[in-house]
Amino acid sequence: MKRSQISPGGLEVSRMAYGTWRLLQTQPSPQEVNRRLHECLELGITTLDTAEIYGLYEVELKLGEAFALSPGLRDQFEIITKAGIYVPCSYHPQRRTAHYNATEPRLVKSLEKSLRFLGTDRIDLFLVHRPDWLTRADDTATGLNALLHSGKIGAAGVSNYSASQFDLLNGQMDQPLVTNQIEFHLLRPEPIHDGTLHQCEKSGVLPMAWSPLAGGQLFDLTNPAAVRLALAAESMSPRYNGATLEQLAYAWILAHPSHPIPVIGTNKIERLQLAAGADALVLEREDWYGLWEAAQGRRIP
Repeated sequence: MKRSQISPGGLEVSRMAYGTWRLLQTQPSPQEVNRRLHECLELGITTLDTAEIYGLYEVELKLGEAFALSPGLRDQFEIITKAGIYVPCSYHPQRRTAHYNATEPRLVKSLEKSLRFLGTDRIDLFLVHRPDWLTRADDTATGLNALLHSGKIGAAGVSNYSASQFDLLNGQMDQPLVTNQIEFHLLRPEPIHDGTLHQCEKSGVLPMAWSPLAGGQLFDLTNPAAVRLALAAESMSPRYNGATLEQLAYAWILAHPSHPIPVIGTNKIERLQLAAGADALVLEREDWYGLWEAAQGRRIP
């Protein structure tokens, strides 16, 4: 798999990342997670995306147990984690209401817990998971800057920020933000138009695309858009060595000039292999627009 620098002179990452949002759905053992991580490495997927809140605050712990089974395994990955979302759950029964918190003390405390759960002394890239409506950008920046200067994180970024929110926070940073992780896929092309991807391109940072398969909606044949996409993919597939709709959907994201990094969310090894194969696909311009047309059910303006 190809590799890229996520920002000028910054962290080198694989062109696709392995996402762990649904890691616990199959109730895997640490050994099973360990095998999955080794499979990612064999496919060239070395960038691992997780978050404090994933699995209601338990995914990072499971990843740490899996890393511990193979000394040196953690060092073969670029670990990305996120913080800033806090919800009531059995792990935190004292919380009354789901809320965001991107204040300096909260970010630092969350990062320390992530280090402990993952069994590491550093996070390669730390993201603010959602904009916090009640925290000033300079407060959030103070926390991120402190973590950068401590060496506990190698780089900082954001997730789900608008272009203006990114610019506001970036203006307070001692080191520039290196990514914005956003929802971007065939059924949600809005980042093409709302300035988010343009802002990443202008800043020289690579965005990350979460839910690249629209949470499975691309394959729900009760959805008219999924039916149109299935037909479009069937007609295009022979031009791309039998590529599936899943692979074409990844290739569609990868083709955007801002060079997004899709975050693969599957727990199945065979689907990881399919996703990795999409890295080699280069969509023809008309096919990229053809997929857009099928997803939207209309021609371009």
